[in-house]
Order: sequence, then structure tokens, then C-alpha cells
Amino acid sequence: MQDTQSSKRKSVILKLMSKHKITLQYLAKNISIVIGLVLIWRGIWYVLDGLDKWLFDGSHTWTALIGIIIGLIILYLPDRYLKEIEKL
Repeated sequence: MQDTQSSKRKSVILKLMSKHKITLQYLAKNISIVIGLVLIWRGIWYVLDGLDKWLFDGSHTWTALIGIIIGLIILYLPDRYLKEIEKL
């Protein structure tokens, strides 16, 4: 009796694992997504540094404060509360 339940569990686990195989294509797709996101953020960072130099003579204080305010507004607008900040 114990052996049949154990074998049934093993077969269910094997079926679940076979559905989620990590293939080279899967890894390449996810790594390319991560690299793309990092490159986008890198570009945004350089653009914002350029704006700091151009508008504020390299002072990051004003753009940091403006960024915090815009970030809070973006988090607030969809749900009308700042529950996302609780996770920090």
C-alpha cells in the first residue's frame, strides 16, 4: 500500500518536472530579457545624469527630489494608496 502511494507521488512529481524543463532556449530568452532591461535602465541613468549636468550644473539634489516625488505619484495613481511602499 505504501509503495503504491509513493510511486504515485513520484509519477506526479516527474510529470510536473517534465513540464518545466529548463532548456537552453528558455535560459537564453530570460537572460536576454534581463540584459535588455539592464541596458534600458543604464541608458535612462545616463540621460538623467546628462540632464543634471545641463540643467543643474551636475547637482543631483534637485533631480533626486523630483524623482522621489514623481515615483510616489506613479505608485499612488493606479490604486489611490501607497501600499507598495509597505514592502520596502
